[in-house]
Amino acid sequence: MDLGQRQAVTPGNAPAGAGAVTATVRGSDGWPVPEAVLTVIDATGTQVARVQGDAQGSVVASGLKAGAYTAIITAVAHEPVARSTLVHDGTAATLGEVELRRVGGSDLPAPGFWRIDPVHSSILVTAKHLGISSIHGRFNEFSGAVQIGNPVEASTVAVKITAASIDTANGMRDDHLRTKDFLNVEQFPEITFRSTALRPRGGDRWDLDGELTLCGMTRPVRLDTRFAGVGPDPWGGTRASATASTQLRREDFAITFNQALQTGIAAIGTTLKVEIDIQAVRED
Repeated sequence: MDLGQRQAVTPGNAPAGAGAVTATVRGSDGWPVPEAVLTVIDATGTQVARVQGDAQGSVVASGLKAGAYTAIITAVAHEPVARSTLVHDGTAATLGEVELRRVGGSDLPAPGFWRIDPVHSSILVTAKHLGISSIHGRFNEFSGAVQIGNPVEASTVAVKITAASIDTANGMRDDHLRTKDFLNVEQFPEITFRSTALRPRGGDRWDLDGELTLCGMTRPVRLDTRFAGVGPDPWGGTRASATASTQLRREDFAITFNQALQTGIAAIGTTLKVEIDIQAVRED
C-alpha cells in the first residue's frame, strides 16, 4: 500500500475485515483546514498509514487491522495534534472534529490603535422562533476601535452600532424590529459597547467584559472571545482577527414584546445569541 495515497473510504463505512480512522480537521476559527495529513502509528511504533485530507478538512485512513493506534494530524503552518484511538474490524474509529492551532497564532497584536474594518467584520444575532427554529439577523452599519495596551490586559474596545441597520432579510419584520416594540430606533439610534476588562482563559481564549447600552439601558456583558492571529493584508497593512459570542436576555433591556401561542410557547425567544467576527487594521 502506498502510504502517501489518499484513501477513498467513507467514514463509518470501512470494508469488511478492515478498520479505519477518520477525522474532520478545523482551525481555531472553525473553518476547515484543507489537505491536512493524518499519520497512523501502531502499538509497536510503526507507521501504518499516512493520508491527506480533502478541501473540506475530512481525512480517512483505511485498511487498518483491529488494535490500538496513535493518530497524528498535521498541516502546514499549524501545530500538530496527536490522539489515541482503538480500531475494530469493519468499522471506522472517528476522532470527530480535531482543532489545529496556527503556528504563531498566539502572537498578540502590537500595542497601539487598531480600527475595526466593518467591510470584513460581522455582528450576527439569532433568536428562537416558535420554539423550534431560529431567526437570524445582522447589523449592517457599525464602527469601532481597539486600543491594544501594554500589557495586553490593559486593552480597550469601543463599538457603535446603528440600530436601524438591523437586517433579517424580511422588510416587514425589520420595520417591526425598528419600532418601540423592539429596538425603538427613533429614540435610541445607537447601540454601544465599551469594554471594562480583558482576562486570558488560556490558549487563544479570552474573556472580554464590558457594558452594552441597548434601548437606553446599560448592562454588563461578557464576550467569550477567541483571538485568531495577526498578519499582513493585500493592501500593505497589518490586520488582527478575533471572534466573540455572548447571550443576552431581552428583558434586561426592556425588550419584552412577544406573542403567546395557543400551546403556551412564546413566538419569539427571550434569549438572543450574539456572534461577532472582527478584523481590525493597525493605524500608525
